[in-house]
Amino acid sequence: MEKKDIKKVLDKVSAGTATPAEEQTAKYWLHYFSKDNIPVLSEDELNQETEAIYKSLMEQKAPAKVKRLWYPAVAAACLLVVIGGGLFYYNQQISPEPKASIVANTINDVAPAQNTATLTLANGKKIILSDAPTGLIAEQTNVSIFKTADGKLAYKAKPLKDDEQKTAIENSELNSITTARGQQYQVALPDGSKIWLNAASTLTFPATFTSLKQRKVELVGEAYFEVAKDKIHPFIVKTDKQEVEVLGTHFNVNSYSDEDATRTTLLEGSVKVSNHNEHKILQPGQESLLAKNNLSVRKADTEGAVAWKNGDFIFNNEDFGSILRQVARWYNVEIVDNGNHKNLHLSGTVSRSKNISVVLKALEVTGKVKFKIDGNRVIVTE
Repeated sequence: MEKKDIKKVLDKVSAGTATPAEEQTAKYWLHYFSKDNIPVLSEDELNQETEAIYKSLMEQKAPAKVKRLWYPAVAAACLLVVIGGGLFYYNQQISPEPKASIVANTINDVAPAQNTATLTLANGKKIILSDAPTGLIAEQTNVSIFKTADGKLAYKAKPLKDDEQKTAIENSELNSITTARGQQYQVALPDGSKIWLNAASTLTFPATFTSLKQRKVELVGEAYFEVAKDKIHPFIVKTDKQEVEVLGTHFNVNSYSDEDATRTTLLEGSVKVSNHNEHKILQPGQESLLAKNNLSVRKADTEGAVAWKNGDFIFNNEDFGSILRQVARWYNVEIVDNGNHKNLHLSGTVSRSKNISVVLKALEVTGKVKFKIDGNRVIVTE
């Protein structure tokens, strides 16, 4: 929709001749894409923003700032549609009157991922963390394991005497925490490092790092790491294709087997990413991609890379197939696509706390895809 068309609709609203549907549509068309922040708006905020931008359009000025929001110039911005607390646009064209949603039968709607995981101790005992009580849930040779009041896992090392150091080295018991599809969890290791685990992921780690030369963990899937600084003991994240070595930093590793590349995104500090052939040093704002044994570095969309950890889906010209895989893992559903969307890329944001119908409707508003919910299956119908 051109700027002059927006003004025509707004003139109808101002004159009182617009229908309720036109009035609401006019509000939604006033939202523009911003990589810095795309917050979920309340109805009051939407009304405030609409009034501010309308005044700016009428005065031929850049849109005024409203609390919590940022806008580029109206004429230069990419247009978005707001729906269900999310913003999406198709990278080629958006119809101002999207086809009606056929996300059918909301009685089959799917809730977002739960905050739970399965902890497997060194002796093979499994603990479903959503069922575990708050407080001490297990003890091992060198650590006590707690479930905190806010539903996180915390390891606390026990003090060791000198004659217990050798035993500690020989009994560096491995634990693992696993999230299924439709689950997420957070764990605090005894060295103070914090790890957020995305859906369908597994982290394997020593119950304690006491007397170990390296703090080495293994990852399948995706996790965000805030590593406690320790210059003497490097922290290493091993996946099936690479290793990431740090001393203390914040970074994200995406290593799902069904994705085309292993992606490591650095937010703070520095990391060394290595595969069998080479290594790369990343600086903040960069990410490495390992695909077909080729390791490369590029500028990162850090906000998009860690959006899952912050409770959002944020896509920046994202391949439609990748979007479907993320949705499938988060909601634990099977998504059936006819495969006719290989060249479709979408951008936008929507909260991961919403039911799946909200996310699908946000995708449908592009006018390029439709969905049908059938039990635990989501079918792309167009």
